[in-house]
Amino acid sequence: MTSDSTARRNVIVLVAAQAILGAQMPMIFTIAGLAGSTLAPNACWATLPISMTVIGSMLTATPISAFMQRHGRRAGFVAGALGGTLGAAIGAWGLSSGSFLLFCLGALFTGIYMSAQGFYRFAAADTASDTFRPKAISWVMAGGLLSAIVGPQLVKVTADYAVVPFLGSYLAVIGLNLFGMFIFAALDIPKPKPPELGAPSGRSRAELIRTPVIAVAMICATVSYALMNLVMTSSPLAVVGCGFDTGDAADVVTAHVLAMYAPSFFTGHLIARFGTERIIALGLTILAAAGAVAMAGVQLENFFIALVLLGIGWNFGFIGATTMLTNAQRPEERGRLQGLNDLVVFGGVTLASFSSGGLMNCAGGSTQAGWQMVNLAMLPFLVLAGGALIWLWLRPQETRA
Repeated sequence: MTSDSTARRNVIVLVAAQAILGAQMPMIFTIAGLAGSTLAPNACWATLPISMTVIGSMLTATPISAFMQRHGRRAGFVAGALGGTLGAAIGAWGLSSGSFLLFCLGALFTGIYMSAQGFYRFAAADTASDTFRPKAISWVMAGGLLSAIVGPQLVKVTADYAVVPFLGSYLAVIGLNLFGMFIFAALDIPKPKPPELGAPSGRSRAELIRTPVIAVAMICATVSYALMNLVMTSSPLAVVGCGFDTGDAADVVTAHVLAMYAPSFFTGHLIARFGTERIIALGLTILAAAGAVAMAGVQLENFFIALVLLGIGWNFGFIGATTMLTNAQRPEERGRLQGLNDLVVFGGVTLASFSSGGLMNCAGGSTQAGWQMVNLAMLPFLVLAGGALIWLWLRPQETRA
């Protein structure tokens, strides 16, 4: 009971961080592609800044995990907020000077925050009991509900605040990071103890990735996150390109991010009742439905419904896979496995982000054709994740771990 009391306190802190600091991510995903389209020398590179953010996250996942393993979660999360501050400052510089290169460099540093934010869910599990763990992870993800509202609404207020479009939004991101980092003073997660001489070191990275349950968890987490990013990255460009305005694009992103986090209030309960495999399978099915709705038309309601389904599918798939992964790790493997997992996940997200701009702007003769290609690209990866999950289901229980 005592450990769960501490865990509940940490969940509250992490929910607040997710809500305040996390607001910068929907802001950036709403405006980076639109700002990039005004700075990029070629329309095909419009979403490169978003891709650079994901690359930054991929490159720093393992170092940040190792840093947290040595110095604790609090130090790692503050470092992430400082990275977000630096990224937004460089991005603002790039906007004010009209430099696409500087704008992309700032986006790369923003990836430091994105990577650190990805560990909020693991931090929620650190002090939680086996019973409370899926709920703790789920509730921390639910903190994104406020960020889903705050972020896009800040875009509406700040996008045209300065003479340079979107400069005010990047200044607001700097403020969020500088204020939000103080939240972590209340976090109570002990620093990991250095391993004693002769203590078990756990499985190597090669052994971990060959473990069936871990491999499938990583595949499903990667596919869920990558496909969500693939479609979300292009959605503001598609909305505006189909004749709607920036406010409509912000509203679509708001609906999407709300749908990403709203199910988190009960995802943990569903996992506890039905198991991780069934919830992941449900998530993959909903992602497929999102693609089908998006391909059915380009009316504003199609964008809203598709992006809402995309968010719900991501929630079930990603939280289910995260729970599966944390249940399969040993304490001494925590830093190694979590860093490896996020390296793989954000590697997949990077490829999806790069592909998104090319498919959207260069794979068809019109916005509608590009949007169709983006959503059609989901199919083979959904088949991959679904096949991996079925393969795990068919294995005897004792051979999974």
